[in-house]
Amino acid sequence: MSFAGKAVLVTGSTTGIGEACAKAFAASGVAVMVSGRHEQRGRAVAQAIAGPYP
Repeated sequence: MSFAGKAVLVTGSTTGIGEACAKAFAASGVAVMVSGRHEQRGRAVAQAIAGPYP
């Protein structure tokens, strides 16, 4: 299944499995929105997955 060109919301993406999913989706070309309980960790994840936009 391909999510390329889609957008996903990953809840719990500031640590653990959620963070890994957010990074995997982003690496596959998916637009990712992160959500979690830790603001600073969420910002770090968002910066880690930020990439060039068309």
